[in-house]
Amino acid sequence: MHELSIATAIVEQAEEIARTDGADGVSSVTVRVGELAGVVPDALHFAFEVAREGTALSGASLVVEQVPALAWCGGCAEEFAVGMPPFFWCPACDRPSRELRSGRELEITGVEPVPAPT
Repeated sequence: MHELSIATAIVEQAEEIARTDGADGVSSVTVRVGELAGVVPDALHFAFEVAREGTALSGASLVVEQVPALAWCGGCAEEFAVGMPPFFWCPACDRPSRELRSGRELEITGVEPVPAPT
């Protein structure tokens, strides 16, 4: 399950971001995961729960924003969903696409620190 190595990297990077920002802990991490990134969101959630134990993210939640795979057809200037399994053939003009616009993302987009005690 490669999601465990991905989750471990997310935890490590989120800890570094929190330290840099002077936070003691993290309450949530938001990641964008493309449809073609080869990551199963449910497996990533499970792996994150394992990877966060004993870290500054021990109580953190993982928010996964799924990004659809979209291609661009230069021939007719149409953007279209490629689906799963991916099919890079333009449904509007019946020609192959050479440009994938989204769907391979795997990135941290937000790290929410634990609120400071008042």
